[in-house]
Amino acid sequence: MSSTESGGLNPLRSVQAFYTRRLKLISQRRQQRTTLREKWVESTRNVLPIAVLVLTIACLLIPVPTDALAAFALAAVMLVFGMGLFNLGTDMAMTPIGQAVGRSVTKSQKLWLVLATGFAVGVLVTIAEPDLTVLSSQVADIPNWVMIIAVAMGVGVFLLLALARILYGISLRLLLLISYGVLFLLALLTPQSFLAVAFDAGGVTTGPMTVPFILGLGIGVAAIRSDSNAEADSFGLVALSSVGPIMAVMLLGILYHADGGAAPATSLIEAPDSLALFASFTSSLPHMLREVGLALAPVALFFAVFQFVFLHLKGRALNRILLGLIYTYAGLVLFLTGANVGFMPMGYFIGRLFASSSIRTLLIPTGMVIGWFVVSAEPAVQVLAKQVYEMTAGAVSQKSMMRSLQIGVAVSVGLAMARALYQIPVMTLLLPGYGLAMLMTLVCPPVFTAIAFDSGGVASGPLTATFLLPLAMGACSAGVEAGTAVDAFGVVAMVAMTPLITIQGLGILYRVRQRRVRALAVAISHEEIIDL
Repeated sequence: MSSTESGGLNPLRSVQAFYTRRLKLISQRRQQRTTLREKWVESTRNVLPIAVLVLTIACLLIPVPTDALAAFALAAVMLVFGMGLFNLGTDMAMTPIGQAVGRSVTKSQKLWLVLATGFAVGVLVTIAEPDLTVLSSQVADIPNWVMIIAVAMGVGVFLLLALARILYGISLRLLLLISYGVLFLLALLTPQSFLAVAFDAGGVTTGPMTVPFILGLGIGVAAIRSDSNAEADSFGLVALSSVGPIMAVMLLGILYHADGGAAPATSLIEAPDSLALFASFTSSLPHMLREVGLALAPVALFFAVFQFVFLHLKGRALNRILLGLIYTYAGLVLFLTGANVGFMPMGYFIGRLFASSSIRTLLIPTGMVIGWFVVSAEPAVQVLAKQVYEMTAGAVSQKSMMRSLQIGVAVSVGLAMARALYQIPVMTLLLPGYGLAMLMTLVCPPVFTAIAFDSGGVASGPLTATFLLPLAMGACSAGVEAGTAVDAFGVVAMVAMTPLITIQGLGILYRVRQRRVRALAVAISHEEIIDL
């Protein structure tokens, strides 16, 4: 009887298990769709302010061809969908791969493996960075792949140094002071016209592809340490990794005797009908599919090797990473196609018309408004503000953090536009800014210094390279007084420099408040003792 009952229940249990698994799968897919919608909402918040501003300029200030405006609108939609897919892909693939690789290599207790892995990660992930692809395509003096490989090697070397710092507990402040000291000495040998390109390279390499992977790697490596400073030492990888590209591009400028000239801008789309408009985008797709495939192939191969030798991920974890890589690929293709065909030409066109008109000075407040909204909508900035709020136990509010970054980035972009119009030397702006940031490291809490230098690339998101830089290039191309192409570069560098000052300023304010609280607590306890 029992065997019969058992035999009768087994099919029922099998059906129940089947439906349980089915419901779980449906729930996972629903959650994934919800996450993708959230990413698209975030990317819409990034792109929409620029789209509205361009539409306002086209309607009220500058005549823009209708077909070019339609191409810009289609490109904006592609950027929204592309950034959403790309950001979801990095969350699903890049960060988990970085953390898993960091944990596996440190558990091996082999220093050479940790350092070699750090170098390989820095090189391979940087090659796939979309911001670097956009910047390299706008530098005429150096072939694209030469610049990309040189920058990637710079990231690899300094990421290796950053991992060694975590393992041995070396002071980040000391390494930053030495690194930037060498950097500014090297700047004396670099052609002055190429300095802005070099500092821009440091900002674009800490982009949406590189940062999640590097931070994941740093967390994985720091987790192997058991001391109280391990978590704090996990910060600083991005800070040091951004120094390498600047040095690498400076060396390229010396070797190539480059003058930092910008590549000729792409012209606006001329499409007599909707079919021609759509064809202008689809004709660029094969090139983008190939370029993005070549850029992501080393990352996929690197993961495949580590999966076979060390990780041995199975089931859902492996499937999630593979799906994340597909999302990353599709998102990059959409993003770069939209940026190259419709977004960058519009930025160049508006900048050129602004600078050649009687309202050329309006380019400065226009850039400031764009800078304000771009940093406000950047998802990584929101995460950073929340992180500082939690770390300071509410002493530094998220609102004050956001306001300081918004004001700082707006001022930075305004100065960059003024530099494009009036040929202000880039070191006139960067040297005092970085000098002040270095001095602030002496009095700022070390964790705030690490977060500040890490977040330099957070503020300079993808839209800085795809719209603000072409906007400055267009301004430089208009008229004799507007300057040369070299004056356009420096926008990314200025935006990346802002958090070094603002976040360290908040850190110093936090330290002052802490001292006041301690002094008040001592005074209260002293009064209580007297009363007793």
